[in-house]
Amino acid sequence: MIARELMIPGAFVFEPEVFPDHRGSFVSPMQASEFVKAVGHPPFFVGQVSHSVSRRGVVRGPHYTRTPPGVAKYVYSPWGKVLDVVVDIRLGSPTFGHWESVVLGSETQCAVYLPVGVAHMFVALTDESVMNYLLSSEYVPDNELALSPFDPELGLPVPDDITPVLSPRDRTAPTLAEAKSAGLLPHYETSMDIEAALCPW
Repeated sequence: MIARELMIPGAFVFEPEVFPDHRGSFVSPMQASEFVKAVGHPPFFVGQVSHSVSRRGVVRGPHYTRTPPGVAKYVYSPWGKVLDVVVDIRLGSPTFGHWESVVLGSETQCAVYLPVGVAHMFVALTDESVMNYLLSSEYVPDNELALSPFDPELGLPVPDDITPVLSPRDRTAPTLAEAKSAGLLPHYETSMDIEAALCPW
């Protein structure tokens, strides 16, 4: 497995080796030893595992969790193809307001680690695109927030060759500036402290 840190501090991409044969293929998108080497601490306790299936053009996010409590995520796409986007919305972060994208899917089986406090968005590039999520805590609706994927200040990479399909919540989500004015954005230092406490061993 090859790991590399993204421009966003604390976010990583993991590229596992895929073993194909006449039966199909085998891959391990999460390996604790490689996670420790890259991130510097063991993987978080998994509080919830979820997956979504999306048709081409679906845009989910950017979503983030109120911090505190915050949540860390490990995501990958075992089937289909998605443009996965990490957005740094942590006030005080050296890359606040910046984003980085990675193509995930069945071809590469790459995974992305999203630390506490960042926002996550993806765009389904093919029909039946599957996303798997390992979360450090269970989903609590009141703690889940969203930003507009069309915020001109962020300039997120929604491809021009798709017709975006969004939920009502995502379509009416606030811009980064509006969320900041409303006091809804996480702070970098708080996020880092919560991240460190996820793995106390």
